[in-house]
Amino acid sequence: MEVTSKYIVIKTSIDGKPQESDFEMKTQPFSLSLKPGSKDIIIKNLYLSIDPYQINRMKTVSASQKASEFSIAISPGEVIDAYGVGKVVASGNPEFQENDYVVGLISWGEYSTSQGSMLSKLDPMGFPLSYHVGILGLSGLTAYAGFFKVCKPKKGEKVFVSTASGSVGNLVGQYAKHFGCYVVGCAGSSNKVKLLKEKLGFDEVFNYKEETDLNSTLQRYFPDGIDIYFDNVGGKMLEAAISNMKSHGRVALCGVISEYTNAEKRATPDMINVIYKRITIQGFLAGDYMSLFPEFVTTTVDHLRTSKMNVLEDVSVGLEGLPSAFVGLFRGDNIGKRIVQVSQI
Repeated sequence: MEVTSKYIVIKTSIDGKPQESDFEMKTQPFSLSLKPGSKDIIIKNLYLSIDPYQINRMKTVSASQKASEFSIAISPGEVIDAYGVGKVVASGNPEFQENDYVVGLISWGEYSTSQGSMLSKLDPMGFPLSYHVGILGLSGLTAYAGFFKVCKPKKGEKVFVSTASGSVGNLVGQYAKHFGCYVVGCAGSSNKVKLLKEKLGFDEVFNYKEETDLNSTLQRYFPDGIDIYFDNVGGKMLEAAISNMKSHGRVALCGVISEYTNAEKRATPDMINVIYKRITIQGFLAGDYMSLFPEFVTTTVDHLRTSKMNVLEDVSVGLEGLPSAFVGLFRGDNIGKRIVQVSQI
């Protein structure tokens, strides 16, 4: 059986803030059956993770930068791969059967073909499939591993989380509160501030857009200094946090969204502070901690089933809305994990 499959591509390389006009929808004939002897897996895409780091794959790069340890550049017109959840339509791989749910690398389209190396079978465990894109997926693992393994918290420590209403930040704050830390977050609107305090239990939250001096703002919330800073922003926020760290403070660098589309906002922290205070600054990727996945899932599932954690999702429906969902990340539109539901089950 052959269908017409829709998919999203970039029209040209994107070196500034993305616009919806940078993307276009294409169609192609797509077979839902396999040729004899094929070991491929055909997947109906259900939910796609929308992540800001993808913009770094869409930039103009030199030939020497085409492949990196972390990601491969996306050329105009190419199929874009992304983390997501799908359902197996047909399989020549004995590890996957028709109607299995899978999680891993699929594409910005209605259907994907995979050989299975970047896929895992998915047991929904009674939760919505979208949870396995966010809180029980790589966003959740990023928050869990970054906080517990990179930051190495101690009970009672003071924690600051930037973009605290984002897909990772809101989870870091919740893990930190359950662990027994004092948690302050920042967000970009009064609605986000209210949600983080009233629903997620942050001790304090401020609207960074209303603050003219981030250094003094952090002094106000952390008069004795910050033990742990979980950074999703970079830029001026990182500089201010470094200035307010305690001795032997730890900084986990998860993302630098302020720098993705504007290199002039690159952070220049006070390195004398870093040296004299013996501050540890560590960048990391979720992939570094895949061995933690079973522990992370067990802990997080327990928190969900006992209502100790809340799920923040921003789900849009329909592949045609994917460019808008992606562009909105750079305007701060989303609250929680941004996801596109491509198809119904």
